[in-house]
Amino acid sequence: MAAQVKSGEAAARRDLRAQLVCERLTNSPQEDSYINAAMQRGIDKEQDALTAYEIQTGQMVMPCGFVAHDTLMAGCSPDGEIDHYTGILELKCPKSATHLAYLRSREVPKEYLWQIRHSLWITGAQWCDFASFDDRFPSHLQLLVLRVKREDVDLKAYELLVRLFLSECDKELESLTAAEVA
Repeated sequence: MAAQVKSGEAAARRDLRAQLVCERLTNSPQEDSYINAAMQRGIDKEQDALTAYEIQTGQMVMPCGFVAHDTLMAGCSPDGEIDHYTGILELKCPKSATHLAYLRSREVPKEYLWQIRHSLWITGAQWCDFASFDDRFPSHLQLLVLRVKREDVDLKAYELLVRLFLSECDKELESLTAAEVA
């Protein structure tokens, strides 16, 4: 959300704002529903991954669906909550080359850090486990679990960025609806 480029706003940030404004205007989700074979395999393997996570960690994961912020038009959808939101889970079932890259780096991929930070902020959880699962690997390499602790991310600065971003969405929506009235 804070991404910027030298010449101005990052395209991903601009696209997200447009998506949120469109969702508010149309009152319907604007996400792409395209699913390729690798994505479908990930969907199909999610329960196996969840079971592997529970066995390896001893944590029972409860489904949680969409979690809304108390006062802002913001929310998240973790893959599960643990011990009444003491923890949350972000579970991925990527293609094998991606899982291998995660195993090699042993770091939460940068492309998921914003998602995890956002989910920690919304849910109030103390930690988030990022888990990558691929059952095509030998059993000891099938599941990688990396924990991100709440205290390790700057949630105060993140909240300021979110509030600024949401106010930009509000202003754009207001300008569109004001033009409609005029």
